[in-house]
Amino acid sequence: MNHTERNAPNSERERKTSLPTQVVSLIREEIVLWIGFCAAAVFLTIGSPWVVSPSGPVAAAGLFGILFVLMLALSFRVVHHAECLAGKLGEPYGTLILTLSVIMIEVAMICALMLTGKNDPTLARDTMFSVLMIVLNGILGVTLLVGGYRHRQQEFNLEGARSYLAVIMTLSFLCLILPRFVDSAPGGAASPLVYGFLVIASIVLYGIFLFLQSTRHRIFFLQPGGDEEESGAHGHDSPHSSFYHAAFLILTLLPIVLLSKKVALLLDYGLVMLEAPGGLAGFVVALLVLSAEALAAFKAAYKNTLQRTVNIVLGSSLSTIGLTVPAVLLVSNLTGKPIELGLEPTEIVLLVATFFAAGTIFGGKRTNMLAGVIHLILFAAYVVLIFD
Repeated sequence: MNHTERNAPNSERERKTSLPTQVVSLIREEIVLWIGFCAAAVFLTIGSPWVVSPSGPVAAAGLFGILFVLMLALSFRVVHHAECLAGKLGEPYGTLILTLSVIMIEVAMICALMLTGKNDPTLARDTMFSVLMIVLNGILGVTLLVGGYRHRQQEFNLEGARSYLAVIMTLSFLCLILPRFVDSAPGGAASPLVYGFLVIASIVLYGIFLFLQSTRHRIFFLQPGGDEEESGAHGHDSPHSSFYHAAFLILTLLPIVLLSKKVALLLDYGLVMLEAPGGLAGFVVALLVLSAEALAAFKAAYKNTLQRTVNIVLGSSLSTIGLTVPAVLLVSNLTGKPIELGLEPTEIVLLVATFFAAGTIFGGKRTNMLAGVIHLILFAAYVVLIFD
């Protein structure tokens, strides 16, 4: 008997025992996903009455806390898989996957809130505005402050930042400011003709931007001073394949979408009980959606890959307008729920100030701590105005 024959039984035995080991490893690694599916099964069946008619404020707060933490953990797993794909695919594809995943969660939450609870035509507008303020002022401010403190000055790709800002400002003015000044409908609403134009303009402009970002102008969104391989080497060093992470990214999004309506019911119940300001609902949704993405942006700035932070922050802002506006207008049209997109005058001033500050800061090729402080002051002003 030769050496190969003697080792054959051992090799076969190792293959037989490897499958259970892989299953156990998969269960441990994706434990948050399995808990999410179990929670979705419970709350969609026997637990549905707990959410629809809570026994009291304490019970509602407890259920909301459990679901909030679970959805936050699921969001972090989504970001983990997106980060792994980013490391394998490189920029700008990695950031694009991350931002699109987060926006899917945002759209699911907004649609769930629109379809449950009281009829609030400004909910989608408030949530999109909250996302812009949290991302462009809160997250960007913290990352620039930390990055500037640690590295003094940080470099980014000027062409990429300018491209982002040009599209973000155009869509924001069209979708969130213009409806306030049209005469075809009262308040911040607009006629079906105007809304139809906004849907087409958002999809076309965002689609063209993605095409240019991923093809002929891809170099605009890479870290200056490094090659494409270095720019893309920000993800986790994962032993799994790209297919594995893509599949589990989608699977992890499913329980988030399934639980969104339950969270929306509890959030609406809590806001009514507390008599909270209307803009607080959008703020809570935005915080839930953006927490994991904020961590990814912070890590990139800490590692002195500011272009990664710029891609996350500005990419998320662009996706919020480019994808959320068509989605909520479609839901409004199908359900007959009224919707208002035009911001209030105070919010318009704050949005314009944010764009002015971002345009000035990204007018050069380097940032420092001062840029972070400016955006954090604007974020503080936004928080104060919620409760004013």
